Amino acid sequence: MPDAFDETTDRRAFIKQTAVAGAGLGLAGSALAAPAVRAAGGSPAERVTVAVMGVNSRGNALAKSFAKTPDARVAYIADVDERAVDKTVADVAEIQDRPPEGVEDFRRALDDADVNALATAAPDHWHAPAALMALDAGKHVYVEKPCSHNPREGEMLVAAQKKYPDQVIQMGNQQRSAPRSQEIVERIRSGDVIGDAYYGRAYYNRNRGPTNLKRPAEVPDWLNYDLWQGPVPNKPYAENLIHYNWHWFWHWGTGEICNNGTHEIDVCRWALDVDYPTRAASNGGRYAYDDDWEAFDTQVAGFDFAGEKSIAWDGRSSSSTPPRGGSGPGSGGRGAAIHGTEGTVLIDRSGYAVHDMEGELVEKSVRGDGQIDQTNIRGGGGMTDRHTTNFVRAIRGEAEPHSPIGEARKSVLLCHLGNIAQRRKMEVDVDPETGRPRGEEAMQLWSRTYAPQWQEKLMAAAR
Repeated sequence: MPDAFDETTDRRAFIKQTAVAGAGLGLAGSALAAPAVRAAGGSPAERVTVAVMGVNSRGNALAKSFAKTPDARVAYIADVDERAVDKTVADVAEIQDRPPEGVEDFRRALDDADVNALATAAPDHWHAPAALMALDAGKHVYVEKPCSHNPREGEMLVAAQKKYPDQVIQMGNQQRSAPRSQEIVERIRSGDVIGDAYYGRAYYNRNRGPTNLKRPAEVPDWLNYDLWQGPVPNKPYAENLIHYNWHWFWHWGTGEICNNGTHEIDVCRWALDVDYPTRAASNGGRYAYDDDWEAFDTQVAGFDFAGEKSIAWDGRSSSSTPPRGGSGPGSGGRGAAIHGTEGTVLIDRSGYAVHDMEGELVEKSVRGDGQIDQTNIRGGGGMTDRHTTNFVRAIRGEAEPHSPIGEARKSVLLCHLGNIAQRRKMEVDVDPETGRPRGEEAMQLWSRTYAPQWQEKLMAAAR
């Protein structure tokens, strides 16, 4: 494969310069569309070639998952942290027969015509921009949750799917690929397990400590901070922001409701078979600590839907007591409760439990007796492997994606609407046909401003 760089060039300096100036690599060569992943005569091609972007934690698990996925190969590992690149390249090299190439800028991978798909687990502010750029370059996209930093980006991704109907866009809400979740959701929607399901309660609790940022601070040698910021307006580097605490700052992150609530809220919406709400409301705040957090450690958000159905989100980032005792579904730090006219189903990553109207256990199906870390989503295995396999099979034309962007975006939108209601301290009236709030105040948080050198490029990719 030809290298676009002279090996005597300072690669880091070159990429920083192009990231700031918006020159050089540009928006990824849209003329270099990925080859069709089917051989002549319609039979599946040998392997789907994947590039993985953002591999410090969750992305490392994704890279290893794709490396062991049948009919897939990881060709590139991209990250602005050179330490994460080296580690993940080594991890993937232990799984597949050919080690991937490590790069700092994921656009190098998009310029390679042999790459079929981009998987991105970079921070939230990169999810939609990277996906749009990959689609514009002719690639399929696996985008981690949440698929967007703001509601407008979700609309842009759905529009892009219509523009590129032959390219698969799957979001990483991997519980959609869990067999027990699939089984019980189908039964709930059929009405034969708890009657008419009308209310879903999503919950997550974790004991996160205080977060304070240190400014001014020097950018470490191992980090390309300009490229880490990428499409968002520049803010000075701060210690203790990277690689995780950006979640709690609106410039880059989306709070716990998008960070973890996306999964459980999606299960509720999936089970209730609802799309856009008619109303969103939220209360809570940053209660546990007096620190630099901008998001909420406590949030209770509610969403009403036509047909007398509703969903509630109970998020507690600084209180780890689970809602129920015992073991199995409902005993861990995350999950969903689906209430119906004839009982309740508790669903989490270990499986499900059905209770009658008196609260008595009627039926239970769990994996490994529920002994899994319910709060940890950074690791791989299990549902992750099933989800990446489903994505690869969808690219090869062998399966339908379990979480296509048009479906996934609806769940992420609920999370965004919860944040809008909380940040604006208002009840949000929503158009159930479009998912858009009615009223200018709520719409002020619908989209964002991008860095000038990225604005037109992203808008062009979205058109």
